[in-house]
Amino acid sequence: MECAEKRVVFESAPFGTSILDRVLVFMEIEMEKIKQGILAMLLVSTVGANAQSAGVNHPATDDLGRVLPTYEEVGDVRPGKTVAMFYWTWHVGHSTHNKAYDLRKIIKGRPEMVNDYDHPGWQRFSDQGTFFWTEPLFGFYDGKDQWVIRKQLEMLGAAGVDVLFYDATNGDHVWKDGYEAVGQVMAEARADGMDVPQFAFMLNFGASTNTASSLSQLYDELYKPGKYRDSWFLWEGKPAIMAYPESMDLSGLPPEIAAKAEDIKAFFTFRPGQPTYDTGPRQSDHWGWLENAPQHGYVKKESGGYELMTVGVAQNWSEEDGGLSAMSGPKVHGRSYTHADGFGRLTEDSYLYGYNFQEQWNRALQVDPDIVFITGWNEWVMGRFETWQGVENAFPDQFDNEHSRDIEPMKGGYGDNYYYQMIANIRKFKGMEKPEVASPKKTISVDGDFADWIDVKPGFKASWGNARHRDGYGYLDKENPPNPLHYTNDSGRNDIVGAKVARDETHVYFLVETAKPLTGHTDEKWMQLLIDIDRNKATGWEGYDFTMGRYAADGKAELGKSSGDWKWIEAGRVDYRVAGSKIEIAIPRELLNFPDGQPIDLEFKWMDNVDPSTDIMQFYLDGDVAPSGRFNYRYKE
Repeated sequence: MECAEKRVVFESAPFGTSILDRVLVFMEIEMEKIKQGILAMLLVSTVGANAQSAGVNHPATDDLGRVLPTYEEVGDVRPGKTVAMFYWTWHVGHSTHNKAYDLRKIIKGRPEMVNDYDHPGWQRFSDQGTFFWTEPLFGFYDGKDQWVIRKQLEMLGAAGVDVLFYDATNGDHVWKDGYEAVGQVMAEARADGMDVPQFAFMLNFGASTNTASSLSQLYDELYKPGKYRDSWFLWEGKPAIMAYPESMDLSGLPPEIAAKAEDIKAFFTFRPGQPTYDTGPRQSDHWGWLENAPQHGYVKKESGGYELMTVGVAQNWSEEDGGLSAMSGPKVHGRSYTHADGFGRLTEDSYLYGYNFQEQWNRALQVDPDIVFITGWNEWVMGRFETWQGVENAFPDQFDNEHSRDIEPMKGGYGDNYYYQMIANIRKFKGMEKPEVASPKKTISVDGDFADWIDVKPGFKASWGNARHRDGYGYLDKENPPNPLHYTNDSGRNDIVGAKVARDETHVYFLVETAKPLTGHTDEKWMQLLIDIDRNKATGWEGYDFTMGRYAADGKAELGKSSGDWKWIEAGRVDYRVAGSKIEIAIPRELLNFPDGQPIDLEFKWMDNVDPSTDIMQFYLDGDVAPSGRFNYRYKE
């Protein structure tokens, strides 16, 4: 049994399991960790145990040219600050029997369909189907697709998100298959050393028998057995849950639920969810999930300040409709709406900029609560109603690019803009770790030995396990029912786990390491290095001024200089060596346009089996890149 699997067994051991049995399992885990640790030392000893984290400190520039703030701008880590994300595990419920319909494509060029429920154009979509407001970057995925979950957790952890609140506000559905799938991947990723969020649940907005049923299910099937305990989000020393505890005191509950009412009420820290967008807390222990600006603080602390404040991307709210409205209604608070300017910023492409989102973040940063609750990550789907809140042919929660509230990257449209906008604000809220100072100048012998790299700092870490292959199913294929969409990707090859940079008066040296011995250098798109020499996105391709690849058998590799777009001209041939899981390279400063002795301040990225030439979003989809997405490593003298 692998270490990660044993850890899951240990974490999932029921409360009644004997101490001896738990100790024996724990000892197996520790011995396996020791063996893996020895292997890791052999593979990545040059990166070092004190290497910088795999995400939260790295620079990036988004598609709009917005640069992430640095440590110098935001300061040290601020203890006691938590970022929560509303997350939907419900895609397992729809994907077993529903076709995926892309609303954006359905209504394109046919605006007359929008408010006409009986329009003939809707007839072919009257069967069992689910409307997506657009297509997510990872496709119309099933919530059990472990490849997708791992990607999501890596992105959220790198962003600084601490906890996912699962949506369980519909009846007594808790989407067990969904939370089990995420919990399993969380445990495995955490055992691999990845920074990933914890989880909690949001139940119905009021005391009800449905809430009692949901609490009973979660207590019996998840919390009482101790499953995924390391991933529980605790508040005041107990698992947090957004639910109304008085649900357990209602008359008429089934005897098997009523019998454990006191145990359930004692087990959790309850923070009931407040549903409306405009009133603020209605009782002292309320937490919110989504509000209009300026947002309210929730749970006033004796020491001053608040426990929580919400930050939303958009709100299905319209003063013209008298309040709560469908996203497809008139004058709805979309991505471009602000309390300060109303709809004054609304243009055809204003949804790209996140004006609503930023105004809400500005309010949260001003009030400075303990928790910022963000709505949301991956809702994507919505129902269609003949009328809802006075809107005809209504789509309540999502509708189009402007009238939607997802942050997870999409195909086209806003891409990953909201992801990096969120990271920028999380850094301002939580602060950052201080970057490690580069070690003194050192000449590296490019000989395949690597011993001279051991004392070079900093070491840049990358997440393990990112080169896994995808083989998962999605929603039903509307072109080929009743078969589900089948997503595969076998481009993962070399799993990049660490990197370093060194320099002397005449050269800049690069080292990269992988989890296992490297494949042959003649493989297509093999272990390419991208260098942003001036840290300016306006120069080169997506800011990268040089690339290195085309490794030859004679120990020379080609250094390419950007001539615009994905076009590279040979700048020179440089020395490299490969041995086992490592590559080292020496690039003369003059080839990088660095005068001898000039202080270095550059960004770089490694990638394997990726072709981003037509779309940088391939960084999320193919092979492996380090660091992930648009992040770069920064090396500064």
